[in-house]
Amino acid sequence: MDYTHRLSISYYKVAAPINEPHKVFLVRHQETGKFYVRKTLDVFSTEVYEQLRSNPVRGIPKIMDFNEEDGKLTLIEEFISGKTLREVFDEAGTGRTLTPEQIGNYMIGLCEILMRLHSMDPPIIHRDLKPSNIIVTGYDNVYLLDYNAARHYRRDAERDTDTKLLGTQGYAAPEQYGFGQSSPQTDIYSLGKILQEAVQFLPAQDHTFDKIIRKCTQMDPVKRYTGAAELRAALRKSLGISDRADIRGTVVNPYLPPGFRTLNPYKMLIAVTVYYFVFYVCLTLTTKDISGTGLWVERICVLMIMLAGIAIGSNYLNVQRLAPFHSSDHRGLRIAGVLLLFTAVTGGMFLITIFVISMVFIRS
Repeated sequence: MDYTHRLSISYYKVAAPINEPHKVFLVRHQETGKFYVRKTLDVFSTEVYEQLRSNPVRGIPKIMDFNEEDGKLTLIEEFISGKTLREVFDEAGTGRTLTPEQIGNYMIGLCEILMRLHSMDPPIIHRDLKPSNIIVTGYDNVYLLDYNAARHYRRDAERDTDTKLLGTQGYAAPEQYGFGQSSPQTDIYSLGKILQEAVQFLPAQDHTFDKIIRKCTQMDPVKRYTGAAELRAALRKSLGISDRADIRGTVVNPYLPPGFRTLNPYKMLIAVTVYYFVFYVCLTLTTKDISGTGLWVERICVLMIMLAGIAIGSNYLNVQRLAPFHSSDHRGLRIAGVLLLFTAVTGGMFLITIFVISMVFIRS
């Protein structure tokens, strides 16, 4: 029993049930007030969750903590606001239409998550991809949840078959029924089945993804796409997105400043120009009756406000998820929420600036 982790988890108090029969709850940290998700798992791989906690993957809820006790795993993870893909499909079934571009965007996002999982050392195979395990945010970004069926993939002769079915009927690949070992192609099969379900909500004459579905869902894993990267390329091609756009539009490093994240030379040139202008204007700013330390405080605060505006406007590190109405289906409400977030942040900085400058004048 790990008392450290047990004590850490005790700080998260239940706020509301999410799926009570499956022991999934919305919890709130007593000290920070932030909301998370707590799950109690009967089937799990501690090694997989330890790897995900130590190596956070973009597109996967961050693992905050977990504790294994009496054959069960209590897990605390990041709360992702949005609808499940199952809910999106259900809405489409009642009249809301889906487009090939929308479906392609969801599938490409899932491919990118799988590319990160499958390239880990050792690779992680999800093995339970299905619409209810996929969250679609208000900005149509996708997150892949639930890793209780996940396992590490290792090429060795002693583990050439799965010992038991872990997955969901209708989405699980044939090898998950004991016909072979789970591999990256196992997740490719499940993506194909999800895509096959998604196209039911397109017009009957739309055959954009037919060839992709057939290749994904081949019984023999060797006949499927070799990996998520190849499937992603096929999806982009089917949507008419060129390889050039693929290279220039992909976020290489989300932690780089806005304008540099895709390493697109043209975007970086524009960003350098914008940043130079912002820094020059802010750091040469002059104000009547303010000089010395007070003037530099004002300059730095104005600079921070400008940079905050750039970060919020470009959704740096998905900061717009903090905005009101960010999960709304109404675009106008989402834009209003972003403006409210910007107003709150800049207003707070403005008040701090006035306070600091006042303190400088009082001391002088």
